[in-house]
Amino acid sequence: MTTVIRQDDLIESVADALQFISYYHPKDFIQGVYEAYKKEESQAAKDAMAQILINSRMCAQGHRPICQDTGIVTVFVNIGMQVQWDFDKPLDDVINEGVRRAYTHPDNVLRASVLADPDGKRQNTKDNTPAIIHYKMVPGDKVEVHVAAKGGGSEAKSKFAMLNPSDSVVDWVLKMVPQMGAGWCPPGMLGIGIGGTAEKAMELAKEALLDPIDIHELQERGASSRAEELRLELFDKVNDLGIGAQGLGGLTTVLDVKVKDYPTHAANKPVAIIPNCAATRHAHFTLDGSGPSLQTPPSLDDWPEITWEVGENVRRVNLDTVTPEEAREWQPGETVLLSGKMLTGRDAAHKKMVDMIEKGEELPVDLKGRFIYYVGPVDPVREEVVGPAGPTTATRMDKFTHTMLEKTGLTGMIGKAERGQVAIDAIREFGAVYLMAVGGAAYLVSKAIKDAEVVAFPELGMEAIYEFEVEDMPVTVAVDSRGSSVHQTGPAEWHEKIIAAKAV
Repeated sequence: MTTVIRQDDLIESVADALQFISYYHPKDFIQGVYEAYKKEESQAAKDAMAQILINSRMCAQGHRPICQDTGIVTVFVNIGMQVQWDFDKPLDDVINEGVRRAYTHPDNVLRASVLADPDGKRQNTKDNTPAIIHYKMVPGDKVEVHVAAKGGGSEAKSKFAMLNPSDSVVDWVLKMVPQMGAGWCPPGMLGIGIGGTAEKAMELAKEALLDPIDIHELQERGASSRAEELRLELFDKVNDLGIGAQGLGGLTTVLDVKVKDYPTHAANKPVAIIPNCAATRHAHFTLDGSGPSLQTPPSLDDWPEITWEVGENVRRVNLDTVTPEEAREWQPGETVLLSGKMLTGRDAAHKKMVDMIEKGEELPVDLKGRFIYYVGPVDPVREEVVGPAGPTTATRMDKFTHTMLEKTGLTGMIGKAERGQVAIDAIREFGAVYLMAVGGAAYLVSKAIKDAEVVAFPELGMEAIYEFEVEDMPVTVAVDSRGSSVHQTGPAEWHEKIIAAKAV
């Protein structure tokens, strides 16, 4: 029997799913983080997971994005062979119209992050189109659709290798995960694709991330295939690395490991890793010709009641009066509450500023004695002064750091995850500091921002330079003025603790 799928039904279903996943985590993810939170022994990692859980509940209540990076959209479409389309435009265009409507919804504007001409003008498409779309023809009379919105920070940590047939997948994964750092915002999931060709392995890894978190059920029943054996082995061994939440060191780095495989050439063993971050976003719907398929809101009872209290040993800092000498007294791992005015700037703004410095041009903002926050916020709605505004991956700014510190008199930087050695060396040389905000807690962070104004490069959209006025914005001293990095010391300490505990 032929099923007719109407154009507007697909558009509405895609738009609804993308809005839904922007503010609702999957229930299995919330449960996974909560279980990790309860057993975590590292206070820094526990605090980070508390902020992620509190942020998630706030987003579910307020219908605002979990993360300021609302992702690039990937869609998997399984088309029943008895389906007929009632469309007046190509299927890609219909799906992209759903994406466009979702990202420009006036009640919950989502950040447009997609750039056309990727090695040229890198011009924002303004509506987050086009999506990455995969099609498969299957038996049946329905259309099954999975949509996901993947943040750039976690996507940037994807890895691929063409291993020799005799090489160990486990050894390669354990080598790659530490190299991924914390820019993918652990704890999350690892999707691993094995086999096929290079592009097939990557597709398998991405598709694997659509599956629910069920590692504990697998542990109870045991493996029945090589892929399941790998899941169990890698889950334990990756967590034994001690990387922990936000890379601060701890017991849980991954909530689950997913493995999909496919037949491959006798001379090859292609393997891909793609991580899912703390803003895990995906949804599924089926069209059967009866109308749009809309998501069912979860119950707020699915979210645990978590409170996060700032401890007594915190340092309160007034950004309007703090001096570089005072910042040099801050200790690695120390919690700092920031109040006052800070500037923002990420990739495009840093490139423009460094280009201007090299040309001897005056910068549009004075950075001397200031702090700069690596962020590209979501546009505000209703009474907001700014939308969700969590940190972006700091390592992307590493190549600019020496010039910025040397030429501008910048005191400190705020971002997500670790810094590379080139940035750490520059921080040490100029006696600056690097502070880390929690990735995956963007709506929570935005509540500390009391005022926001674009002060330079408005043509860059979300990458413009803002001046934020903040009140008690929580951060951690991640690299102190002497170059000590908690992202190096924390995981090393917890790896030793985990291995020692298992040896007893």
